[in-house]
Amino acid sequence: MRSFRSIAVYCGSSNDVDPAYMVAASGVGTFLAQQGVTVVYGGGNVGTMGAVANGALDSGGRVIGVITEKLQDLEVGHNGLSELQIVETMSQRKNRMIELADAFIALPGGFGTLEEFAETISLAVLNYHDKPTGLLNIRGFYDHLFAFMEHAQSEG
Repeated sequence: MRSFRSIAVYCGSSNDVDPAYMVAASGVGTFLAQQGVTVVYGGGNVGTMGAVANGALDSGGRVIGVITEKLQDLEVGHNGLSELQIVETMSQRKNRMIELADAFIALPGGFGTLEEFAETISLAVLNYHDKPTGLLNIRGFYDHLFAFMEHAQSEG
């Protein structure tokens, strides 16, 4: 069985989401902290990003945020983290999160979450890493993505 020291959680920055997503995000952070797993995430203090971080922090966990200078300047960075790394570009942000994490989980989110998940999966398929990547399909959020993946596979 594989053990994980750190897991990157991809999630959204909107507060205007189904409350079930916020509860689940907080629960993911809490669970990872209780397992002694460091949470790596996008560094924000809003939306499900903030809920994941706060769930972990409230449970005594270690949380590393990776945020761009631009987003930090917009004052969306979480100031209570164990560590906040500030990078210049979104590409650097994604690469740093991949470097820091032993595995990846995508929660419900928008295009940014989907893009992070897709890049992580693509890099695994191309053998750039062998780290597990998964989706937390809360309330069927990713059902249509699963259908697309099945269709793409059936089409070769």
